[in-house]
Amino acid sequence: MRMKRVDLLDLRDLGALWQQLFAQSQRTQIGAIAQLCQDIAVGELVEIEAIHQQLEAIADQFQPTVDPPVLPDFPETDAAAPDPIAASSLRLEMGSAIEEFANEGDDAPTVVLPMKLLNLEDAGRTDIGRQRERNEDYFAVQSEVKKLESPSGRSLQAKGLYVLCDGMGGHAAGEVASALATDTIRRYFETHWQDQLPKEAQIREAIQLANQAIYDLNQQNNQSGSGRMGTTLVLVLIHSTEAAIAHVGDSRLYRFSRRRGLEQVTIDHEVGQREIQRGVEPAIAYARPDAYQLTQALGPRDENFISPDVQFMELNEDLLLLLCSDGLTDNNLIETHWRTHLEPLLNFQNSLDQGANQLIDLANQYNGHDNITAVLIRARGPPEVLTPSNLDSRKS
Repeated sequence: MRMKRVDLLDLRDLGALWQQLFAQSQRTQIGAIAQLCQDIAVGELVEIEAIHQQLEAIADQFQPTVDPPVLPDFPETDAAAPDPIAASSLRLEMGSAIEEFANEGDDAPTVVLPMKLLNLEDAGRTDIGRQRERNEDYFAVQSEVKKLESPSGRSLQAKGLYVLCDGMGGHAAGEVASALATDTIRRYFETHWQDQLPKEAQIREAIQLANQAIYDLNQQNNQSGSGRMGTTLVLVLIHSTEAAIAHVGDSRLYRFSRRRGLEQVTIDHEVGQREIQRGVEPAIAYARPDAYQLTQALGPRDENFISPDVQFMELNEDLLLLLCSDGLTDNNLIETHWRTHLEPLLNFQNSLDQGANQLIDLANQYNGHDNITAVLIRARGPPEVLTPSNLDSRKS
């Protein structure tokens, strides 16, 4: 399809006009509309099709359960009316419309947002790095969408399985362990994941089965000590607007959103972190020669030595999730470069595949001593509803 453009100055004027009209209306603003006006006014949105897609997504938030809010009449402009187009990415929808405010102004109550996921995308890449002879990292990305059309409406359901493992051990053993763990977990959820997000007990069972598979192979090969193969694990399961996270070892999950900024979701299973949790000062904990030695990994020991961390979150805002091996996280690389390499990826017009490539290039430039793997997940949640108070906090 040939993309249409109109004069950039006209669109900026339109965005500025909408902002002015909203301000004059003195109504509590819906965050998605306010953000759309801002994007048009500053020239971030310059294509009619892109504007129409965002308007369509916002309109979906007001499907009948309550009457849609009344917006001010806008005067005609020279901008061309957008033609309807199909959304270019997966749209996942559930839930009801946004509840109306009981009162308006500074004392307006907090609105309970509907649970509605509008978009989900993912990308992954792994690289051998600049010093290793083999790539012992392994990852899997598996997602599906079910769509139902009926006289009563449309419903969609998303399932996403994301696994990243960083293997270790003797000759060629690390890559065997990481692949075996990933495949064991993937096969488990093929038969144990149906119509709702798996429970914590099921997630633990899948991880224990992966540990047992590697442990049994070590026993069969009479491996001992440092010759025993093993692997780290970080796992994300997404079911519509719910997500489960689990990990063993020092492979990490980061979360980024405009509201919360960058967060490291997982805590490394290593000696330094263990000492910090016991109350030791971080500088002292990481002065130990064994500070970065793993306290947990899949495979070297039996199930009595494995206790994965499992947690849950809701996908209720635009956010980016990054699963990564330590080849990408060493030397605080993510904390140092998130503004240039993660924040732009929250814009749905930017390519996740290209973003994954740029993360690999970044790690090779500053680290490169280890294998590097990055798996990106981008979710679009429901529009934020702004009250006067959080409008002020956003400005600050």
